[in-house]
Amino acid sequence: MGTKKTLILGATTDPSRYAHMAACRLVLHGHPIVNVGIKKGEVAEQTIERPVTIHTDIDTITMYVGPQNQKDLYDYVIKTKPKRIIFNPGAENPELQKLANDNGIETLEACTLVLLSTNQF
Repeated sequence: MGTKKTLILGATTDPSRYAHMAACRLVLHGHPIVNVGIKKGEVAEQTIERPVTIHTDIDTITMYVGPQNQKDLYDYVIKTKPKRIIFNPGAENPELQKLANDNGIETLEACTLVLLSTNQF
C-alpha cells in the first residue's frame, strides 16, 4: 500500500486519547505524520504545531476534532488539499464532508486505528 503522509488534526500529548494512539500507530506502520493541535508538545517524536502552516504533501487528514470545533479549520483543511479525510468516530461532519467532496477530496467515516489494524489504511 505504501506510506501515506498523514496529518493528525486534533493531535494531543495525552496518551489516553485516540489521536495520540493513532499518531504512534501511524509511525509504527511507517507512515510519516504531521501533528496539528492547539496544545504545545510532542507526539511520536513530532512536535504539535498550530493549524497555520499549509502542508501541500499530505495524503490523509485524520480528524480528531469534534464538529462543533471544526468550522474555523475548514479553510485550513481545504487549502491542505489532502487526497482524503478520515472522520473518526465523534468527528463526523456532513457540512465539511460536502465541502471536501466539492473540492475533490475523498471523505471516509472510519476509525484510523481500525483501518491500520486491518491493513485497510
